[in-house]
Amino acid sequence: MTGPPVPALDPDDDGLAIGRSLEQPELFARLYDRYAPDIHRYAARRLGTDAADDITAETFLTAFRVRGRYDTARASARPWLYGIAAHLIGKQRRKEVRGLRALARTGQDPVAAGWVEDTAERIADRAPLADALASLSAADRHVLLLVAWADLTYQEVAEALGIPVGTVRSRLNRARRKVRAALGPDPVFMSEMAEVAGP
Repeated sequence: MTGPPVPALDPDDDGLAIGRSLEQPELFARLYDRYAPDIHRYAARRLGTDAADDITAETFLTAFRVRGRYDTARASARPWLYGIAAHLIGKQRRKEVRGLRALARTGQDPVAAGWVEDTAERIADRAPLADALASLSAADRHVLLLVAWADLTYQEVAEALGIPVGTVRSRLNRARRKVRAALGPDPVFMSEMAEVAGP
């Protein structure tokens, strides 16, 4: 005797895949296939390629271990995964700040090979931007870079970091204000400032 038919797995419903992965662990691989390249790219921009490999692996290992706590009503696991990655990156804050300070001092990007090439070239020539990012608090930098580099919405950042949307807005506003103040009115930096600091 067989049970009721199992409905087809919606390929866009991460919550359903995570829920079913409790019984069929191999289904969790769908999340890895879908999000690992983006998580890796984000971690590489923050910490470098070598660290990004570790952060990406640890993000998905952690997610797999705690998947039973995931709210399966949320169709997208993207914010959840970025939240795990941001937490892991936060543990390496000193390394990130050292990298940004080195870029600010030398203008040479120590992790350019791990970045999208045109972005690496633009930012490597913009030491003041790296210095401004390094001077932000970890909380403000997380919010700013999740919006600027991971393209998360305010709501997704709130979900990722487990904070209210209002806190996201205030941290983002403060971070943008500090970055703008650090870069000043120099028109050379306007396009880079728009990418990171927003409108």
